[in-house]
Amino acid sequence: MNAHIQYQVDPVVRRHLNFKLQEIPRFWFGGDPFRTRVFDALSLTFPDGERYFIQCVRLYRDQITDPLLQQRVTDFIQQEAQHGIAHDKMNQILIEQGMPVKKFIGQVNQRFGHALKRYPKQYNIAITAACEHLTALMAETFFNQQETLAEAHPFVRALLAWHSIEEMEHRDVAYDVMAQFGQTPNAVRYAALALVSLLMFYFTLQRTDGLLQQDGFSRLERLQLMYKGLSWFIGQTGILTKMKHAYLDWYKPNFHPSQHAIIRQYQTWVDTLAETHDPIQAGDAFWKAAL
Repeated sequence: MNAHIQYQVDPVVRRHLNFKLQEIPRFWFGGDPFRTRVFDALSLTFPDGERYFIQCVRLYRDQITDPLLQQRVTDFIQQEAQHGIAHDKMNQILIEQGMPVKKFIGQVNQRFGHALKRYPKQYNIAITAACEHLTALMAETFFNQQETLAEAHPFVRALLAWHSIEEMEHRDVAYDVMAQFGQTPNAVRYAALALVSLLMFYFTLQRTDGLLQQDGFSRLERLQLMYKGLSWFIGQTGILTKMKHAYLDWYKPNFHPSQHAIIRQYQTWVDTLAETHDPIQAGDAFWKAAL
């Protein structure tokens, strides 16, 4: 076990959660097309991204002898599989809206397939660990303050809350596999996060633009929406800008994901789900418990 671990919770596999996504409006983020489609663009990537992460961790599974890590890997795989199923349902809604989902997913599959075939597994596990670092930080950032997702539809917010909870639970699994079995040099780890960050930003904006185009917005209108909306994400006080210090911790030689505290209202979500068996109520309680 890594000596730097301070905050760690065990992954819990939760199945058959109903987020009633079929009831959400087209522009579910407060009627804002840009913010809605940015999150939709991220959702497009999740199912096949999760499957890629599973494949990368499985590359090392037969080398793991520690029972605790074996169990965490098993739970990681099952949690990621559930995330893929949930976001497939979100993507089906986009298909019903006439969005070019299959084209975008095909591009995602091609890139992940290329990485698995052409690059060493040491590289692939580093990419996976870097992606897990990003998603765990985004989970914290989206739910640390109520105002961030105040205008999001409560059903989608509940989906994101559940996904966020589980990203925090397994944020260190791929990292530990990478560190213990990938023998990944720090230089490769550093490069992986830089590459993942650039590609995620570029392709998310590309897909957002494609979705907005399908919505009927002209090129000028899309540029105006992006100009206005990007400041919400990466402006001086943007939600992603706020996570820069935690993001940069990755570049410390002795970094470990569990050096970061679990979001403070984590137990609120867990307890509410246990009491109500309703992920929407749990997501609402989780959001309301934010600052």
